[in-house]
Amino acid sequence: MKELKRGDTLQVTIEAATVDGTGVARVDGQVVFVPGALPGELCRIRIAHIGRSAVFAEILRVEQPSSHRVEPDCPYFPKCGGCALRHMDYAQELELKRTHVHSCLTRIGGQTLASLPITGAEQTDGYRNKVQFPVQEQNGKPVAGFFAGKTHTVIPAAHCRIQPDCAERIRAAVLDWMRKYSIRAYDEAAHTGYIRHIYIRFGAESGQILVCITANTQQLPKKKQLVQTLLAAEPGITTIVFSPNTKKGNTVLGTEFLPLYGDGTITDTLCGLQFRLSAPAFYQVNHAQAERLYEKAAALAGLTGEETVLDLYCGTGTITLCLARHAKKAVGVEIIPQAIEDAKFNAAQNGMDNAEFYCMDAGAAAKLLAERGEKPDVIVVDPPRKGVSADVIEAIAAMQPQRVVYVSCDPATLARDVKLLTEKGYTLRSAEAVDLFPKCAHIETVVLLSKF
Repeated sequence: MKELKRGDTLQVTIEAATVDGTGVARVDGQVVFVPGALPGELCRIRIAHIGRSAVFAEILRVEQPSSHRVEPDCPYFPKCGGCALRHMDYAQELELKRTHVHSCLTRIGGQTLASLPITGAEQTDGYRNKVQFPVQEQNGKPVAGFFAGKTHTVIPAAHCRIQPDCAERIRAAVLDWMRKYSIRAYDEAAHTGYIRHIYIRFGAESGQILVCITANTQQLPKKKQLVQTLLAAEPGITTIVFSPNTKKGNTVLGTEFLPLYGDGTITDTLCGLQFRLSAPAFYQVNHAQAERLYEKAAALAGLTGEETVLDLYCGTGTITLCLARHAKKAVGVEIIPQAIEDAKFNAAQNGMDNAEFYCMDAGAAAKLLAERGEKPDVIVVDPPRKGVSADVIEAIAAMQPQRVVYVSCDPATLARDVKLLTEKGYTLRSAEAVDLFPKCAHIETVVLLSKF
């Protein structure tokens, strides 16, 4: 076997690709990762880095391109760390994502799957309803855009293709305000300066807009002028919020949300229900695909109107209320107080008197239901990327629901948790991927585990 060295050039055939669009080749049994290469392509590459467990190369020339290769339609690709898959058509993207979920569930989860369908999106641009622009000073001027991949260097991207139209007008207005009044951008290394992020929520159905400015200060300067500048640039803005964030690091939002204009919330409609959304509330970023995802979750729950449903990690109650329409009772549990306040409000404004919400962890919820002599027939979980914690797995097993519906944004942690639940007596009955993030490397999955 030839030992590869940095700087070596060679011709390889790309055998596969990872979910982030990195091609995989083999050279004398050694795996070589080639960013930007597609399955089936013949490429001339140069070895760029040799690590302990992997070799990375750069493309010098694509000698035989895949029929799925397309010319990227964004001038910031691939420098911007937002989109990872703009060099391939959507059919290839969906297959990479489907294969990734399948691989995780079989390799990590130890499952055998007859099939794993994927539901693609009808709209692959302009679909996001949430935007986070990090702000930096570059060459003495403030810029806002997106971090370059695996860095904290901002690429000042204008007119991002996957964001709503209002995002660019708001981004430009904040930068104009900063330049006009000499408002400094935050310096993460020195922990100096003010403006850290421009954060936007857009109601896909309502058209309402929330703008949140996070800054390294308790007192935002020139607030009145900021409001005037934003409303002049985007008259459709519903509310403007200031979130002080004086902690070191790159956390986007602070813990306080002070309205500068409006009441600090917007309202949107999802699956026919009205939801009040504050800045920190969890809400799926792709409205159309979220409706498809939640419809699939509701179908897997198999509700007849006689069941008690427990929704862990309920956020603002989106899934809880979607399920409450088909259940005897739905209980939502979340550890973020503001999310629970929004969930209770959402239940009331939708007239859902069979939905209850509690600010507690899963273990406490299990104890509460047991003390009331109640047992959930169905448990739904939609955790963050780190997946379900070990104590929640134990709590689910102790409550012994007939069905567990797991909605996941990370196939690897989903697979880990599926394996743990199967060890508790559950069987994986179905799994399906739903693409909420076209052109990006992320994918949602919904699975059903049951004891019947």
